[in-house]
Amino acid sequence: MPIIAITREMGSLGKDVARGLGEALGLPVIYHEVIDNLADRMRLRKSHVIRLLDGSAGLLERLTADKTSLSIFTADEIYGIAAQGTGAVIRGWGATHLLRDVPHAVCVRVCAPFELRKRRMMERLECEDEAQIAEEIRNNDEAHGAIMRRHFAVSWTDSEHYDLVLNTKRVTVDGCVSEVLALVRSPQFVETEQARRRLEDLALAARVRAALRRVPETREARVLVSSEAGRVTLSGAGSTDEMLAFVEVASAVPGVRDVAYRTSPGEEVRPRFH
Repeated sequence: MPIIAITREMGSLGKDVARGLGEALGLPVIYHEVIDNLADRMRLRKSHVIRLLDGSAGLLERLTADKTSLSIFTADEIYGIAAQGTGAVIRGWGATHLLRDVPHAVCVRVCAPFELRKRRMMERLECEDEAQIAEEIRNNDEAHGAIMRRHFAVSWTDSEHYDLVLNTKRVTVDGCVSEVLALVRSPQFVETEQARRRLEDLALAARVRAALRRVPETREARVLVSSEAGRVTLSGAGSTDEMLAFVEVASAVPGVRDVAYRTSPGEEVRPRFH
């Protein structure tokens, strides 16, 4: 089933494009569902999560936010949704970058010139305060940019990170939907068994990272996680006792068939539990 990840700028009509794709393909458009789950997992109010993401959080909220957990749990949510196999249009949440290595995922950016976005938002909000709307758009853009740099070390406006970039000054919403559908239905984005396995590997690694983050003994783990066909490999420095704790947590994650860890290049240990 198709997986479409969309990132958009405020006032670019990206929401409308995502909704049109969902209707055309009979797929859910995912956004608020992720907020609900993240708020529950991080024990925060939904409004707090939203403010962190749109740049409106206050100084104290930003300073006390657990940005690492937000990143880890977000990735777990996105990969989990994509791996369900039912297809989805996922709006925001870094999905365009998280799913870049999934062969059948189409990653799209919807944009428009700043002045056009400003006029659209003024009309939508029925607000005549041009300066206020302009500031809100800039804050939103800056917040998205900061999140992408922190979590993915990329500039989210660079077209090289997407399969398709659409400018709604030049292309209508219906035209954008048609362009994305053409790509979704093209041979290079056909879902294959190999593509599904790749997605399953990424989803399992994300579940393991989330599990490590939830357990106090492994919460601060500086360990790399990879997965292949249910076999999870943990890599990083640490004492034997620490690494055994990591392996024990990872072994309990659903879908994990085997766990090994590396403390140095070429050195792999597969502990046995009794």
